[in-house]
Amino acid sequence: MAELSERVRNLLDGNNFAVIATVNEDGSPHTSVVWVDRDDDALVFTTTTRRRKGRNLARDPRVSVTVLDSEDPYRTIDIAGTAELLPDPDKRLPARLSMKYLGELPPPEPADVRRWIVRVVPERITGFGA
Repeated sequence: MAELSERVRNLLDGNNFAVIATVNEDGSPHTSVVWVDRDDDALVFTTTTRRRKGRNLARDPRVSVTVLDSEDPYRTIDIAGTAELLPDPDKRLPARLSMKYLGELPPPEPADVRRWIVRVVPERITGFGA
């Protein structure tokens, strides 16, 4: 596990967008822009069981995440790690992220939508523009 520096913690705690890279079944990359937050020294985001990133991570938990500083997008951090998928039946993480990024709760989802909390413990952290 790679330890999070203060700079990395600040970027994860701020309203900064992240790009998630997962591996498709055919080995090609898949990227997706997500909201992120921090759970101690892990990065967290949410997805549904229906989304490609969720299906990819359920099959192959390797993930790479780039977080861009919203005030200076030339400052980035890159986190590589392994994703752990945790059920989120109460959909608490989407509500938390929506409040963080938009200041309001998300619209209701259909009852049959199943959500995961994706928890990534960093194995390697690099960055640009420190």
